[in-house]
Amino acid sequence: MSDNTPSPSDDTVDQATPSPQPTPRPAAPSPAAMAKMAPRRPTPAAAPAPVTSDHSASAEFGRVGEDGTVYVREGDGERAVGSYPGADAAEALQYFARKYDELYASAVLLRRRLDAPEVSAKEVADGLSSLKAHTEKPDVVGDLAALSALVTEVETGVAAHRERERAERAEAKKVAAAEREGIVEQAEAVAAQPEDQIRWKDSTARMRELLEQWKTHQKAGVRLDKDVENALWQRFSKARNSFDKGRRAHFSELEATRGESKGRKEELVAEAERLATSTDWGPTAGAFKRLMQEWRRAGRAGRKDDDALWERFRTAQDSFFSAKDAEQEREDESYRPNLEVKEKLLTEAKALLPIKDLDATKAALRSIQQRWEDAGKVPRGDVDRMEKGLRSVEQAVRDAEDTRWTRSDPEKSARANSLVAQLEAKVTELEAQIEAATDDRRRARLQEQLDSTQGLLAMARAGADDLGG
Repeated sequence: MSDNTPSPSDDTVDQATPSPQPTPRPAAPSPAAMAKMAPRRPTPAAAPAPVTSDHSASAEFGRVGEDGTVYVREGDGERAVGSYPGADAAEALQYFARKYDELYASAVLLRRRLDAPEVSAKEVADGLSSLKAHTEKPDVVGDLAALSALVTEVETGVAAHRERERAERAEAKKVAAAEREGIVEQAEAVAAQPEDQIRWKDSTARMRELLEQWKTHQKAGVRLDKDVENALWQRFSKARNSFDKGRRAHFSELEATRGESKGRKEELVAEAERLATSTDWGPTAGAFKRLMQEWRRAGRAGRKDDDALWERFRTAQDSFFSAKDAEQEREDESYRPNLEVKEKLLTEAKALLPIKDLDATKAALRSIQQRWEDAGKVPRGDVDRMEKGLRSVEQAVRDAEDTRWTRSDPEKSARANSLVAQLEAKVTELEAQIEAATDDRRRARLQEQLDSTQGLLAMARAGADDLGG
């Protein structure tokens, strides 16, 4: 009896309560067809049909000898795979064909798993190793060439899958390294800020955020090569240490200067409180302006001290300026009669325009100006309006004087008359040349010059007339 002869008890179990098995595939493709499919990645095989006891398609690749030995075709010959005592030839072939279909179904399942993105090459390779252990000279009946071709295809697919995973890991490492490099560069940028421009609170918070990002990448991100990660960490750590060192030095120096700032601001507050009751309005207002400038230069004394000292300083300043404004309001009210006088004088001055007799207008304006000065001050809110109104009339008189002088200037008049004489001579010369010209083109050019010169002459004569020439 062959080593693969099943025991009667095993056979009884198989026939009585068959366990669920991958169903037999349809008639297996020929070895040549499987060989053609192997180099490329075919679409997954069709899903197995429902489980049945018919394995006739695979059984066609075997026979049963007269002594009950079951043979399978292999290459150009055949090979004994075992026997099934107590069973007829058809049952024996079905038994060994079922074992083949189970192997083939396992190979098909591995082939399908290659196309599943969530399945790694290692998982498929582990399954392939187990499958190959059962497909080396298997004691089954079926298309062994097709099974071997499918196993080879899975092997090729595993190799390609591994290469793809290697490329994906390399790309993922490249992306992760670039992301980690970005974190490092941001940390270096924070550390490289000029001390006089850095905002310590914001920058400290930013450095903490970058450290948390680094930790997140380290825990959940793609693992980098050790030398790459160490080099990046050294840069990141150096930037953090540099920033922390600068921050500690800054706040140490700040703490040392706060006492000086507090003492200086206490002096400024004392002076402000002394000036708060002054009624020497102009000089005291200037003194408060100077105190404010010195306050800004004094630096910070710590938030609590700064707030308390500033409150005292502002109270003194507000007290002075409130008293000053109240006094100014009283003065403005006393100036309202003056405003009424100047309103009438301004109306009188505007009535001098437009100027018809310059000398008479000047005399009238001098009278208005004298009475304007005698009227005195007006309220602060009306000063600019009133002064601008009178200045507009004064400017109109000055413009009229300038115009009269320009017209009576003998030098300008002489220059204007000289220009007129030159242009008149040029016109006479051009007219004579046109008269003597025999060439039409030359006559046309001369005529253009004559027209232009006559235009200039007309403008020169008008200017001479304005100057009284």
